[in-house]
Amino acid sequence: MKVGLVDDRFIDLDKLNGIISGIPDIEIVFSTLSAEEAYEHIKKEEIDLLIADIEMPNLSGYELADIIHSHALNIAVIFVTGNSGYAVHAFELNVHDYIMKPYPKERLIKSIERFKEKTKSTEIAGRLYLKQKNDIHIIQKKDIVFIERSGRSTTIYTKSGPIKTYQTLSELEGELRERDFIRSHRSFIINIHHVKNFSLYAKNSYIVTFEGMDEQAMITKEKVEFLQHNYF
Repeated sequence: MKVGLVDDRFIDLDKLNGIISGIPDIEIVFSTLSAEEAYEHIKKEEIDLLIADIEMPNLSGYELADIIHSHALNIAVIFVTGNSGYAVHAFELNVHDYIMKPYPKERLIKSIERFKEKTKSTEIAGRLYLKQKNDIHIIQKKDIVFIERSGRSTTIYTKSGPIKTYQTLSELEGELRERDFIRSHRSFIINIHHVKNFSLYAKNSYIVTFEGMDEQAMITKEKVEFLQHNYF
């Protein structure tokens, strides 16, 4: 696995180099104090993972990650930062992890090991079987964007359109044990792989928007914090 490192503080960059160089099967392609220099490397050299500070002079780590995201580059990003204020926005860029300084080396190693596992199988496998009176609908789990419970019925929003069922969220939650599915709210299950943005709605909740879909879901503040600590 090829990795790029950028942090404008030498002591923090040196720590990153020390940790990453001790992990087997990883090549450090570049290590720099400048996000502009990191960007030049990214344009010329192939990497799988960028580990970056956020607040840096001129070009920030957040802006660098935004370039990667907007150009659809196949590069994962881990933010290692002393500022927690960008955590929610990091979801918009689909970053792999958000690590707060100071951190023990085991925290970063665990994140990289998780990234390795993630790259082994990037798609959700399996099917969901929906019983509807005399019919059984078969849905590819990876095509499920989110699920909403309203009244006595449930709507499963997929990339090809909505499907109604009378199965409860608890019943469906038992069928969707893959890591990408979380019960974001008492009325919603979301597939975090399709999430585009979280927007503050009320003191303890956010609106969730998805790629290529007008319909929206809800997520509690508690679940956003859970995602920050366990997914990104």
